[in-house]
Amino acid sequence: MAAAGSGGSRADNGYGGQQARRRKGPGALATGYLVIYNVVMTAGWLVIAVGLVRAYLAKGSYHSLYYSIEKPLKFFQTGALLEEYLLIAEYLPGIVPSSVVLTAFQVMSRVFLTWAVTHSVKEVQTEDSVLLFVVAWTITEIIRYSFYTFSLLNHLPYLIKWARYTLFIVLYPMGVSGELLTIYAALPFVRQSGLYSISLPNKYNFSFDYYTFLILVMISYIPIFPQLYFHMLHQRRKVLSHTEEHKKSE
Repeated sequence: MAAAGSGGSRADNGYGGQQARRRKGPGALATGYLVIYNVVMTAGWLVIAVGLVRAYLAKGSYHSLYYSIEKPLKFFQTGALLEEYLLIAEYLPGIVPSSVVLTAFQVMSRVFLTWAVTHSVKEVQTEDSVLLFVVAWTITEIIRYSFYTFSLLNHLPYLIKWARYTLFIVLYPMGVSGELLTIYAALPFVRQSGLYSISLPNKYNFSFDYYTFLILVMISYIPIFPQLYFHMLHQRRKVLSHTEEHKKSE
């Protein structure tokens, strides 16, 4: 569930360099669809960014800014599920250089945090930790979808490439911290209300403790986040060093 968040951004599941990774790239129709999708997602996250800035200027405080962008955040973060299907079910072979499991984990973790934690546990919506991961997600996604769009059009500015492979150094830990703190803040309310928990006895002879599940989710960050982070560090060295060598050779 890391990174988005984690600020985190997702593992490098971009479309850039896809021709080098597969013999035959997506056709013109598929490419056009991908461009439109990424432009819409870039615009959506820009709307969220503008909403945060406007709310902050109007209130003069960064507290409880979540309510100013709640609807677009839910819409565009949930829209990432379409990207997940697109990448894994349709275009994964040769396009996605990162682990399918890690990519799916990042996408689902953000949707989970958006709906199953922040939306479901109203008490945490005023927590500063929510703003922490929202800001990290927003900056990450604007850069990431811009990166994908320009890569598909074969006109990727170096500044966007640099930002894609550099700002995650701060945004990943920032997003993960916000996510973990938000889940931690939700725990007492989940335990008290019994949210999403199923107790025995019941006709299905099945029990589920959402409180324990959230603790397990937090623990899952321990093995997953380092993999994502070091994967991106590796990608950064490979991509940016290649760019520098190319510039020197010109």
